[in-house]
Amino acid sequence: MSAARRIVLAVAIAVCLAALPAHGCVDPAVNTGEDDMNISAPSSRQTNQTDSLRLFVDDVALAVEWQQNDAVEALRRLAQVQSISIPMSMYGGFEQVGALGASLPRSDKQTTTQAGDIVLYAGNQIVLFYGSNSWAYTRLGRVVDKSAAELRSLLGQGDVVVKITYGG
Repeated sequence: MSAARRIVLAVAIAVCLAALPAHGCVDPAVNTGEDDMNISAPSSRQTNQTDSLRLFVDDVALAVEWQQNDAVEALRRLAQVQSISIPMSMYGGFEQVGALGASLPRSDKQTTTQAGDIVLYAGNQIVLFYGSNSWAYTRLGRVVDKSAAELRSLLGQGDVVVKITYGG
C-alpha cells in the first residue's frame, strides 16, 4: 500500500472515529489481494447531503442530480476526506470509464443507460455515458445541465479526467 493511501486511510479512520457516536462509520478495510479501499456506507439511513458533492470533467463543472443510496453516501464520505481524481478512458463509443481506487456498496440492477447517466460498474469503476448501453449497474446520478450532444462533445473526443469533490 502506498504512503498516500496509508495517509488517506488514516484520515478516513480519524473522520470515522470522530463521527462514530452520531453517524456510524466508513469501513476503510483493504480488499484481499487488491490495493483498493473498501468503502461502506451506513446501511441504516440514506442522506440528503449529497448536494455538496460536485463533479468536473477536465475542469468543466457539471450539475448532477445524485441518487440517494449507499454507494453515493460512501462516495460523498470518500470525497470529504480528499478530492477524487479519476483518469477515464473512452469505451465502446458511448461511455467513459475509470477506476475509482476504492470499492463502494453495490446495488446493481439491469439498466438501460442514457446520455448523462453516472453509474458504478463492478463496485469500483465510475462510468459516465454520452450514449446508451444495457448492463447491470448501480446508479449514482445523472448530469442535468448538458444535452446529449453537449455530453458527446465533452466526453466523446478522447480520454478525460473526472474530479469529484465535496463542498463549495
